[in-house]
Amino acid sequence: MAFDFKKEFKKFYKPSGNPEIIEIPRMNFIAVRGKGNPNEKDGEYQKAVEMLYGVAYTLKMSYKTEYKIEGFFEYVVPPLEGLWWQENVENKNYLLNKELFNWISLIRVPDFIKKEDVEWAIKCATEKKKKDFSKVEFFSYNEGLCVQCMHIGSYNDEPKTIQRMNEFVQESGYSIDLTDKRHHHEIYLSDPRKADMNKMKTVIRQPIKK
Repeated sequence: MAFDFKKEFKKFYKPSGNPEIIEIPRMNFIAVRGKGNPNEKDGEYQKAVEMLYGVAYTLKMSYKTEYKIEGFFEYVVPPLEGLWWQENVENKNYLLNKELFNWISLIRVPDFIKKEDVEWAIKCATEKKKKDFSKVEFFSYNEGLCVQCMHIGSYNDEPKTIQRMNEFVQESGYSIDLTDKRHHHEIYLSDPRKADMNKMKTVIRQPIKK
């Protein structure tokens, strides 16, 4: 059976609906960076997601090609994730204006996948699909100490969950630590094209410090 990150690492992908403090280790991803409203039809974000999945599945199916990745084992492509921030915006207001978003769209890759493997997949996907995948990059992220919570419902209702997380952090003797290198983090466990908006599951994670 293929290795499934969501099942093997439930503490990272299936937190409860109550905020909790957790240490997140370094993880490797493929990533695309961009700016602007993620809801814009055929916009930069939508194109980034398409690029990510194109490279993700090229890596996943590499064992069926002549290109062999050392240590490879079959795995389920992990869920889409995103790091989000805005320039010069107070922490409590950074989700309000989607046009001002900076983002890094992510899909996790197993540790056996290295930068050169991602470069091969970009080249392979470009040749096969006749599209430009050059914005995809290998991205290593050491997230560190965070507060996380499962958000159920629309993305527009996230501020309510974030408010609960912020209150929990303060009561626990910590503070939110959003910086130019530590960002608001979301993991998308539901497909918004198919799921009931009121039942969508999103892991929300915020960096914290003592």
